[in-house]
Amino acid sequence: MIGIPFGLLTANAAEWVVHKHLLHEGGREPGSFWQFHWHTHHRNCRRNGNHDADYTGSVLHWNGQGKEAAALVAASALVAPLYAVAPWYTAALHYSAVNYYRKHKRSHLDPAWGRAHLRWHYDHHMGPNQDANWCVTRPWFDIVMGTHKPYAGTWGEKQRVRRKRRKRWEAAQRTREAVPAPTEKQPA
Repeated sequence: MIGIPFGLLTANAAEWVVHKHLLHEGGREPGSFWQFHWHTHHRNCRRNGNHDADYTGSVLHWNGQGKEAAALVAASALVAPLYAVAPWYTAALHYSAVNYYRKHKRSHLDPAWGRAHLRWHYDHHMGPNQDANWCVTRPWFDIVMGTHKPYAGTWGEKQRVRRKRRKRWEAAQRTREAVPAPTEKQPA
C-alpha cells in the first residue's frame, strides 16, 4: 500500500513535467502535435474567463479534449504492465489519470468551480504569468519547484478586473458618441 502515495506523487510530478515541457515548450512550436494546448486551449481560456468550449463536445473529436484523453489513455496503457510488480502504485497512477481528466474538464466547463477548487490551475490560465502553476489536480510540485504563483483573489486580479470593466465602459462611450442622435422630423 506504500505504492499509493508514491503513485500520487509520481502522477503530480508527471503533470508538472508534461505541462511545462511538452505542452508549453513543445506547444509553442508551429506544427507541433502539442500546439493545440498553447495556441487553442490557452487562447480559449483567456478569451472566455477560463471556459473552453472544446470540452463541451465528444471526447472522440480530435481537439484539445480528445488529444488530452488519448494521451492519458496511452500513458495508462504504458504503465499497465507494472500491475504485476507494483499493483498499488499502478492503481494510483491510473486513478490519477482519470482524476486529472475529470477535474481538468470540469474546471473549463465550470470556471467558478475551477476557481474555487483548482485555484492554482485558474491562476495558470487567468494570471499574468501563464508559465507558472503547471499542476492541475494538486499544487504539490509547483510548490516544490517554486513555480506556484498565486493570482486569484489577489490585488493583481482585482486591478485586472477593474481595467477590463473600464475598457468596456470606454468602448461603450465611444460607441454612443459615434452614433448620431436621432433628429426630430420637421413638420411639412
